[in-house]
Amino acid sequence: MLPLLLAAAIWSPAPTADPWLYQLQGKVDLSVRAGVYAVDGADTPKRTVRRIHDRGARAVCYLSAGSYENWRADRRRFPDRVIGRPLAGWPGERWLDIRSRGVLLPIMHARMERCARKGFDAVDPDNVEGYRHPTGFPLSAHHQRRYNRALARAAHDLGLAIGLKNDLGQVRQLVSDFDFAINEQCFQYRECRRLRPFIRAGKPVFNVEYKRLRCGRAHGLSFSTIRKRLSLRAWRRTC
Repeated sequence: MLPLLLAAAIWSPAPTADPWLYQLQGKVDLSVRAGVYAVDGADTPKRTVRRIHDRGARAVCYLSAGSYENWRADRRRFPDRVIGRPLAGWPGERWLDIRSRGVLLPIMHARMERCARKGFDAVDPDNVEGYRHPTGFPLSAHHQRRYNRALARAAHDLGLAIGLKNDLGQVRQLVSDFDFAINEQCFQYRECRRLRPFIRAGKPVFNVEYKRLRCGRAHGLSFSTIRKRLSLRAWRRTC
């Protein structure tokens, strides 16, 4: 158990236009100025999280909650029956059957617990909109909401804040369950208005674009927006 972590208040971030860092590949570049560092939870050591805090910043722990990744240390915990079709463009990664919450939630809880033990402030569960993709399973929006809310409860039980990753179709239903949003390419796809419920609720939106920054519009929406390459190493451009 985590008595000291559970006693601490859960991070409750406010909307900000300050730059953040989203880095999932390579050694975390702490020379990059940011108020929030979203980094891979498995690959980032506890000492790096401590150094992020020493800079007065927050650390967000990335994990994939909706896909199986064949390089993860816990990959053998996933039975074949919950592993679906490949994610297009992402070798070694396959969709999960999120209806199997009895199988998946203990795995995700263990991942979040590892994040908490390393000192992370929050988690960023990715691929939580499988119902919109050809997963190989008959997933519905209802299945996704139940799973996403279960993830939010698990994070909060561990004293962690949690971000809603993409899943724009369910923002209105899920905004009260999540503490912030992380979004990819809402400006490119002209979908940013769908994230406004987070800002209206006093919760931040951390946005990443892969083609073009739209800083005036980002500032107008009070989004924290950066540009990244798809490799998700340290390089970024800020508004």
